Amino acid sequence: MRLQITPICGGRKVELRETKRAVTPFGGLVVFGEFLGKIGYAEAVRQHLPFRLTSPNAIDPVQTFTAFLLSVLAGARRFAHTGLLRADQALQQVLGIRRFPSDDTIRNWFKRFGQGQNYRFYSALWAWQMGRLPEREGGYSLDLDSTVFERYGRQEGALKGPNPRKHGRPSHHPLLAVLAEAHFILHGWLRSGNCGTARGVVEFLKEALALLSERHRIRRVRADAGFFDQALLSFLEERDLSYIVVARLTRWLKREAARVQAWRDLDENYAVGEFQLQLYGWDRERRFVVIRERLREEQASAGRKLLEVPGYTFRIYVTNVAAPPEEIWRDYNQRADVENRIEELKYDLAADDFCLRQFFATEAAFCGILMLFNLLSEFQRASGLKGYRQPVTLRTQVFLCGALLGRAGHRTVLHLSSAWGGLEQRKPLIESILSYVFPTAPKLRPQPGTLT
Repeated sequence: MRLQITPICGGRKVELRETKRAVTPFGGLVVFGEFLGKIGYAEAVRQHLPFRLTSPNAIDPVQTFTAFLLSVLAGARRFAHTGLLRADQALQQVLGIRRFPSDDTIRNWFKRFGQGQNYRFYSALWAWQMGRLPEREGGYSLDLDSTVFERYGRQEGALKGPNPRKHGRPSHHPLLAVLAEAHFILHGWLRSGNCGTARGVVEFLKEALALLSERHRIRRVRADAGFFDQALLSFLEERDLSYIVVARLTRWLKREAARVQAWRDLDENYAVGEFQLQLYGWDRERRFVVIRERLREEQASAGRKLLEVPGYTFRIYVTNVAAPPEEIWRDYNQRADVENRIEELKYDLAADDFCLRQFFATEAAFCGILMLFNLLSEFQRASGLKGYRQPVTLRTQVFLCGALLGRAGHRTVLHLSSAWGGLEQRKPLIESILSYVFPTAPKLRPQPGTLT
């Protein structure tokens, strides 16, 4: 008996049949697979694995880790969702994954990680990724930020703390360092939910800066008011790093801002000023830049009001940069892009959804997603895509493509659907990846007049 359905919007009935051919909705992922092969991804992961599996029936750990990353890339938001690709025989064959792990296998793999394994494995992989990050004249801006991962159930480190959306909900409080111009996450920590924003930030920065290669430098460190901390400012000054940090508007700072007399108008709504002040407990006097904005009915103001100066809002930055106040303000405003990176991690790559009972197992999965984010950023550079594209945009425009697995003689062939852009749309990307030249440190480049 033939099974037929009636189209929702009308028209002739459609007959349903079954095919034994391997079909995949993610044929475009072969482009990303070609990129991973080009950069030596599998060899790097295998080299730095913090443990070895001795069972003859164990799935290759590299394939388990890769299966997790590809599942996230395909849209999985839970470990249980990794089964989305387990039945995808076509994709597994073209990517060389012989046995796709179950969700329990992936969970158990991350459960092997402790604090030491996390640090050794991911710090090595971050350094491996940094080695291919191109140099930038003037250096990169390093933006510090934190976010909240709400948790349900009982997980280690999921404690009550600052949670602007759901007060009292247990959470984790990750800390991130982002190289703004490269769309590259330099470092990440998963922290307990009861940690303050600046908790451990000096040790975190020490680890982050240690990942930088000799050919990369930091032009500026930028952070919001949560990082307004004497210990952080002193550390940055000891390392000769310039910084712009939003000042927390304490009573003393409000009083000093109200006392500023020398205002310089930028336009009819904005004016800038500055003052020097050594706060209680600080070891030195520091420069504060003040942005004054006139209150308007038609536009919301970003600063805070002062009772002593009605009709205006104020924003204050502490900095060791000697530039004019308006340049300090404009420079810091570029930091807003770090919020987009956090939103992409949450909503495009589900960084806040993969959670296990053990804290360091959860952190291992979290760091894996950070590494995937960096791989996607490098993939865009290698494939010659114009302009930065969010992970979900890459998923829909490049990786999502219906395909059939077939054979031509002794060769395996993947037929990409032309209705999804097919091979014609993805061939230029593959050619760009194959011709991709890794950035090389100046001391390793051949000198003029020498044989290569």
